[in-house]
Amino acid sequence: MTQTTTTQDTARFTVPSKHPMVTVLGSGDSLLRVIENAFPETDIHVRGNEITATGPSGEVALVQRLFDEMMLVLRTGQPMTEDAVERTISMLRKAETGEGGGHEAPAEVLTQNILSNRGRTIRPKTLNQKRYVDAIDKHTVVFGIGPAGTGKTYLAMAKAVQALQSKQVNRIILTRPAVEAGERLGFLPGTLYEKIDPYLRPLYDALHDMLDPDSIPRLMAAGTIEVAPLAYMRGRTLNDAFIILDEAQNTNPEQMKMFLTRLGFDSKVVVTGDVTQVDLPGGTRSGLRQVQEILDGVEDVHFSWLTSTDVVRHKLVGRIVDAYDRYDDQNGTSNGVQSGGSGGGSSRRGNGKR
Repeated sequence: MTQTTTTQDTARFTVPSKHPMVTVLGSGDSLLRVIENAFPETDIHVRGNEITATGPSGEVALVQRLFDEMMLVLRTGQPMTEDAVERTISMLRKAETGEGGGHEAPAEVLTQNILSNRGRTIRPKTLNQKRYVDAIDKHTVVFGIGPAGTGKTYLAMAKAVQALQSKQVNRIILTRPAVEAGERLGFLPGTLYEKIDPYLRPLYDALHDMLDPDSIPRLMAAGTIEVAPLAYMRGRTLNDAFIILDEAQNTNPEQMKMFLTRLGFDSKVVVTGDVTQVDLPGGTRSGLRQVQEILDGVEDVHFSWLTSTDVVRHKLVGRIVDAYDRYDDQNGTSNGVQSGGSGGGSSRRGNGKR
C-alpha cells in the first residue's frame, strides 16, 4: 500500500503598520475565525503585525493570496466583512480550479462601486455579478437570469440611477407583468392602481435605497422615473431611457416581443427573471425561456447567468435554491413547470450555463 504525503509549506505575511490588525482579523478575531474554518488543515498564527500560515502548500498559497486581496480592498478604504472574506475565498478557489473563468481578482470585484447614497455604497459582491454589471455597460440589451436573491434587479436599478445621474439617459422606466400569482386582480379591493401597486412595490422599495426618498415623487411626477405594469408599454417608442423589465419569466412570448421592440434611440434595456419561478397559467410558455433561443448570438444582446452561489441575501436562501434544484433533479421535473406549467423546457441551457 502506497502512502501519499502532502507537501507542507509555511508563508509569512506582514500587515503594513498603517492598517490596524483589527481591520484584518476582525472585531474579536471574527475574520480570522472565518479563515481558519475555511482552511482547517492550515495553522494560522498571529504575532504583532505578522501572520504565519503552515500547512499543505496549495492551501498555504491560497491563504497568502487571500491576505493579499484583503489588503488591496483595505487600501481603498473599504472595510472587510465576514461575508467579503467568504466570497473572496470562494472566488480564489474557483480561480484555482478554473471553474470561474476569466482573470478578475476578488479585490477588483469587491471594490467596484456603482452608486453611493446616504453613506451606503452599492457594488457587486460576486464575480458573476461584476460580469453582469460590466455587460450592462457594454451592451444595449442585457438579460439577467438567475434565482431569487442574486441581485439581478437591484444591480440593474443601481445602473439605471447611475446612468440618470450622469445624464447618459433622460429617464428610467421600470416595468413588471402584473401576473396573478394565486390571487385574481379583480377580486382585490381598490382602484386599478391600488390593485397593481403590490406587483410594483419591490421596485419602489429598491428606488428608496438608491435615491433621496423626498425626490422620488417629484421625479415620478415629472416623468423622469416611471414605474408601470408591462401593459402600459404597448404602442410606445422609448428613446433616451434606461428600461428594466423585471419578473420577465411571467411574460408570454408576445409580451416579450412587444417589450423588446419598444427600444428607441440612445436607450438601454435590462430584462431580469428567474425561469424556475413561472406563475403563468398552464400551457402558456414563458417569453423569457423562448427569447433565449431566439436572440442567442444576436449582436449587442447579452445573456448573464447567475446561480445560487451569487445569492447575496441570507445564506439560507442559497441553500434553499440548491435544495430545490436537487429535488427537481431527483424527481425528474423541470424547474418552473410545476409552479406554472409553462412547458418551456428545462431551466438549464444546453451549454451548461444557467
